[in-house]
Amino acid sequence: MKGGCQCGNIRFEIKGELGKASICHCRMCQKAFGNFFAPLVSVREASVKWSNEPSRFQSSNLVKRGFCEKCGTPLTYEAPDGLAIAIGAFDKPDFIEPSVQFGVERRIAYLDHINQWSCLRTEDDIEDAPFLNEIISFQFKDEE
Repeated sequence: MKGGCQCGNIRFEIKGELGKASICHCRMCQKAFGNFFAPLVSVREASVKWSNEPSRFQSSNLVKRGFCEKCGTPLTYEAPDGLAIAIGAFDKPDFIEPSVQFGVERRIAYLDHINQWSCLRTEDDIEDAPFLNEIISFQFKDEE
């Protein structure tokens, strides 16, 4: 499996089996991902080859978090029990389904209603955001 950051500065390739996939709602993960939760998959039983090493932030006495310092993409969660990689950084994240939630004491309550929210495809919003017709992505392309 392959993946990497938004700008393509950091790419990774994993050989071997992925471990447990999860999402974590703890406040440190929310801040690290700038999101409601952090989707992660353990790679402790696999080997990971990096094109460039991620930069790291020591978020606690026991955990480091890897990221691309050029584009800011969150990439890793590194703890005493092993390495986990951000599911969204994989080229094919839809093949990695989380099976457990951690840090649920900080889960944001309105997430319980996410399937009740309105859903729009990008093209459905063109009238309100016509610039979307002109958008050109500069993101590194996922491998097919």
